[in-house]
Amino acid sequence: MALTGYEEIRPYNDSEVGEKIGLLLADPVFDRVLKVLLRDPERVMAARQHLAGIQTVHQLQASFVCQLVEEIVRNTTQGLTCSGLDNLDHRKAFLFISNHRDIILDAAFLNYLIYENGMNTTQIAIGDNLLIYDWIIHAVKLNRAFVVKRNIAARELLAASKKLSSYIRKSITADNISVWIAQREGRTKDGDDQTQLSLLKMLNMSNHKSLADGFGELTIIPLAISYEIEPCGISKVDELILKESEEGFTKTTADDLKSMANGMMNPKGRVHFSFGKPILTSFLEANKDLPANDFIQELARRIDHRIYQNYHLWPNNYVAYDLLNGTGEFIDFYSADDIVSFKKMVAEAQAALPHHSPEEVARRFYNMYARPVENSLIAAEVFRT
Repeated sequence: MALTGYEEIRPYNDSEVGEKIGLLLADPVFDRVLKVLLRDPERVMAARQHLAGIQTVHQLQASFVCQLVEEIVRNTTQGLTCSGLDNLDHRKAFLFISNHRDIILDAAFLNYLIYENGMNTTQIAIGDNLLIYDWIIHAVKLNRAFVVKRNIAARELLAASKKLSSYIRKSITADNISVWIAQREGRTKDGDDQTQLSLLKMLNMSNHKSLADGFGELTIIPLAISYEIEPCGISKVDELILKESEEGFTKTTADDLKSMANGMMNPKGRVHFSFGKPILTSFLEANKDLPANDFIQELARRIDHRIYQNYHLWPNNYVAYDLLNGTGEFIDFYSADDIVSFKKMVAEAQAALPHHSPEEVARRFYNMYARPVENSLIAAEVFRT
């Protein structure tokens, strides 16, 4: 990819890998991170020696990063699976738009899965609010992450959005490199995954064709990410309740760091990535005469409905839905043990959040897991009619 004009946001290239890894290895905080992740001094030393010899992004991802992801999968999940990749042409570039549940692992698991299935890894959109320390900047940019600028003045935001839009479009249409971006700023905390219209408006800023052709050349793939157990479920409930309280909730860098660590280290149960088919040209063409805002709203709804349709529902989701609604509508999809297990998670959340009422914690927890079922029912009705 030609880098002119994108210096502030682009990932590192191969010529920079040796230097940036050297900076990582000299960073004492990164050393502590390695010790937490690997837990064994000999493994830490081996990892440092291995990293010191890496000279390309592909080497880094194919060896060190893949092994790290496998370690996380082995220690914190009951399996990572995917579906739908066989429907995609592995020679083409796509714009993967997914729901967003975990700060680090949504993108890390995605790239691991597509690499293991013979595809080139994607470029990853990451908000600059997460680039708290130099070692984080180096780590993500070495892994093909590009920066989304946030919390800047309106005039600067417009220029940054145009540059971001141009960068994404160039990556896909000119350089044949796929891109991953979350459907919304920030993780979904209440289980209700929705695409922000501002995201699609940003993507359209670099479009010099019709709406249908411009979005069509991005080849949008709706991607549904499903964790059997929300690794940051308790903190998400806490944040939701605090946001609606009198004191409110103001996120700090410490909160972001804690969420990143909890996401990687906490149990997740089974994890599934469901790759949808590209948004059809026929759908885009059918809506091409709509005003721009209406077109974008229809496209957002279509992405959402495909994510809802493909979202892999677990027993926890069905248990939460039936308990919340006082029905046995999905009783065939879970066991008595699943009910006990889910209620135990709720009790643990209540114990961890004694500053909130137990009833409110339970309600939020139930909603977080039940909402994907509700959305899947909506999608089923949409595509039936």
